[in-house]
Amino acid sequence: MNVLVWFKRDLRVHDHPALTHAMGLGPVLPLYIVEPEYWALPDTSARQWDFTAECLTNLRQDLGAAGARLVVRVGDAVEVMERLCRQHRITQIISHEETGNLWTFARDRRVGAWARAAGVDWTELPQSGVVRRLAGRNGWARRRDSFTAQPQLPAPAGLTPVSGVEPGVIPSARALRLAEDRCAHRQSGGRQHGLLALDSFLTKRGEPYRAAMSSPLTGERACSRLSPYLALGALSGREVAQATTARLGERPGGRWPGALSSFQSRLAWRDHFMQKLEDEPQIEARCLHRAAENLRPRDPDTARLAAWTAGETGLPFVDACMRYLAATGWLNFRMRAMVTSVASYHLWLDWRATGPVLARLFTDYEPGIHWPQVQMQSGTTGINTPRIYNPVKQGTDQDPTGAFTRRWVPELAEVPDALLQSPWRWEGARGLLGRRYPEPVVDVVAAQRAARDAIFGLRKTAPRAEIVEIIERHASRADARFVNDRAPRKRAPGSSAQVSSAPAAQLSFEL
Repeated sequence: MNVLVWFKRDLRVHDHPALTHAMGLGPVLPLYIVEPEYWALPDTSARQWDFTAECLTNLRQDLGAAGARLVVRVGDAVEVMERLCRQHRITQIISHEETGNLWTFARDRRVGAWARAAGVDWTELPQSGVVRRLAGRNGWARRRDSFTAQPQLPAPAGLTPVSGVEPGVIPSARALRLAEDRCAHRQSGGRQHGLLALDSFLTKRGEPYRAAMSSPLTGERACSRLSPYLALGALSGREVAQATTARLGERPGGRWPGALSSFQSRLAWRDHFMQKLEDEPQIEARCLHRAAENLRPRDPDTARLAAWTAGETGLPFVDACMRYLAATGWLNFRMRAMVTSVASYHLWLDWRATGPVLARLFTDYEPGIHWPQVQMQSGTTGINTPRIYNPVKQGTDQDPTGAFTRRWVPELAEVPDALLQSPWRWEGARGLLGRRYPEPVVDVVAAQRAARDAIFGLRKTAPRAEIVEIIERHASRADARFVNDRAPRKRAPGSSAQVSSAPAAQLSFEL
């Protein structure tokens, strides 16, 4: 029996449940479908495709070494698979269970309907701790840990390929007619680059992880930088978790034990947030807390949105972070939270306007992490107490020497260090602001006060039953590892779920 293995966000051969299962059934046709409709979505970009194409090139090499060539086709998934199954007498499709955006969710439903009608057996297998059709969160962490602890699956050898299939070309971003997207300092895609990043993090870069992750200056090196490889499946979450455990088992000295334990917690958080989207796909489109739907205008202030996107808000640290993100495709978590917070609270922009902008800029865009986090940092989940970041204070705290801000906002070269994050207070501001650098788009203090009043007004009037329902479905902490270890915990009234009362719990995810 010929078997089609449909690769999606699992671009590797090592520890690959679907590929391992398929090779025991018969000749294998490994397939990746480049879907133009997907790559035209507002949350996708050329930088993401370029990284994906590099992963596909690496995957093609690894599959070739195992005995089968990766087949690449451009088009609609149903049409491509219908044609290949008919031409090569395929009655079995194997893939992983994808937790993607709403578009991929709808596409998978179409594929399922076609497969049932065509008599094709489509089997989907988990590749992470995310559980499909989960009834409730109690006990979920144990199931996740059980999956993570299972032995890794070795890369297959001696695959028997389906004969007579042309491999096809991996198209360029230009061939897909994607908008130009210059990302000069983007990470390189492919499993080999991911393995190098994993090794360097666990043996050299990661020791200061806990202390260094918050600042973009130090986080660039001290963070694992594995997120894009995990997002595309060039590395499996299981192999990263087990490599971290093995490194801990070596009993390294210094700051290593704390760093590695913290990183293990964030790997667990990764599955935790992806489970949120798996349980509630509409998180991408509507507020988890229904009372927040009309909190902000759905039609955003286009001038503010454009200024924020371009790094031209007149708030130096925000602008530096947005420009850095545009140039690198990556930003450390605290700064992701800060730029989202400023957009949502100070600029009062709806997360459905800013979320796609950030998604396009992130090379490591993972829908299951992105959309729950965007909502959390915008105060629309009904779970966590909103954290409204002061961009001036964040700049002073996280960039105390001004090196990061000055590098990415060179217009501020003449501003004294003490006033770098608030140049409007500088005596020379008249010759700078509105000329070489914009005036701030809002008064930071007044905007923050107005946002706080609106958010806490919403929380006071929100129906308690709705909050309890959200917590029960999405915020269970019965297994306790998904709360900051030092955060006090309290029970929500009427709920058996445990939730953190500390805002720091919102900052517990960082790769």
